[in-house]
Amino acid sequence: MESVHVNVAPAGAPPVRLRVRHFPGSGPIPFVLVHGLSSNALLWDEVAATLNGAGHEVAAVDLRSHGESDAPPDGYDTTTAAEDVAAVCAALGLPRVVAVGQSWGGNVVVRLASRPRGQSVQASHGDLAAAVGLVDGGWLDMTTMFHSWSACAAALRPADVDGLRADELRAQIAASHVNWSPAAVEATLANLRELPDATVARRLSIEHHMRIVRSMWDAPPWDDLTSITVPVLLMPALPASDNGRRRGSRGDKRDLVARAAAALPKAEVREYIGGDHDLHAQQPAAVAADLLALAARA
Repeated sequence: MESVHVNVAPAGAPPVRLRVRHFPGSGPIPFVLVHGLSSNALLWDEVAATLNGAGHEVAAVDLRSHGESDAPPDGYDTTTAAEDVAAVCAALGLPRVVAVGQSWGGNVVVRLASRPRGQSVQASHGDLAAAVGLVDGGWLDMTTMFHSWSACAAALRPADVDGLRADELRAQIAASHVNWSPAAVEATLANLRELPDATVARRLSIEHHMRIVRSMWDAPPWDDLTSITVPVLLMPALPASDNGRRRGSRGDKRDLVARAAAALPKAEVREYIGGDHDLHAQQPAAVAADLLALAARA
């Protein structure tokens, strides 16, 4: 693995450098892996190692203000994130990839793979994705989960964690995810910056976090999904028990997944019953195996 920084800013604009964890390979098709909101590329490491071990080149991207990437003043929306991923692929010489995203990253790769009406393939990057993997995301629609933007913003505003002790957070993460590897625990802690005094600070500011949430509210993924023609694997993490929750209730995940699958001509659904939202951290071997099967369909 090599850690590289790629400038994704247009020519003549101030540079915006994104950190990429790059696993060189010579397999038939590369993978690009995109994390979720307030996450980072390290959480893909165990999945990436398996994909790379099967011969595939892999690039896991830190999006703006995430991980070790730059934090410019703007560009915190799904469309810009998709453009950034396309720029990373171009810089690494990856003309065709299996694009995989987790949570909001799923929405990002859906936007990347879409071909909006009236846009050329070149303008939309619709020729970049040979297949799409959606790890508990890609169908996220805030308008189905909340009655109003104010309710959405109030519920999804992140906690102010600056100043908390890193060792206490590490212990909390490990205690709440007993089946995660130590590497996955450390990768989750890396969502925050550890300071010399052993406390932590946010990498993604609350303001930028909420701009991303707002972009998800303003642009649900349904039009993008209907324009994707390549194979898509939907990998929802579903509860072992619904505790009496009825299908059709606001934001029901099974309904959203079914709606997304119905919009796609080449969709397969692989349910992870009892899985964590961070499936790639909880079950990296199973996720990697499913993604390798997807690559064989590309």
